[in-house]
Amino acid sequence: MLSSIPGFCHLGTGDMFRALDRDSDLGKEFLKYSTEGLLVPDDLTIQVWHTHVQSMIEGQLYNPDRDVLLLDGIPRSKPQALAMDQYLDVLGVVHLVCQDIDQMVERLRHRAQTQRRPDDIDETVIRRRFNVYQKETAPVLAHYDRDIICDIDAIGSPAAVLLKILNFIVPATESRLGNPLS
Repeated sequence: MLSSIPGFCHLGTGDMFRALDRDSDLGKEFLKYSTEGLLVPDDLTIQVWHTHVQSMIEGQLYNPDRDVLLLDGIPRSKPQALAMDQYLDVLGVVHLVCQDIDQMVERLRHRAQTQRRPDDIDETVIRRRFNVYQKETAPVLAHYDRDIICDIDAIGSPAAVLLKILNFIVPATESRLGNPLS
């Protein structure tokens, strides 16, 4: 939803990886990890991400001088965050929080059916992802200044969650959105 707003460019790493040719070496490598609910190794993730961002710039889908790049699913580990520091000026971090894991599992399973995402079908894999998140991704938050992090409850209607995100992200990014008044 955010990517439909002018000045915001969404880059979902899951989408980026799922777009890989499944018969390519890189596609097979991704599937090996994703079907088990594991993270793709950091060096491979950063390589694919950087290449993808460059292709977005070359294809005029993203202009780093004008647009805010919304990263979704990256960085997922502290080494990824460190490696990405050379490429990014992080204006804000939206941290979606969920206290009811069972409700999120059901939401992901529903998403698997409606969006044809085979990596979200198996409940065991989904629950493993939450464990991997706690172990490997949650520590990423400590890499950033607490003042730029906003915890947002992920449970609720898409519109309600979007409103909470916009209330945080618009002020944090106002100077980057090409606003002639700023």
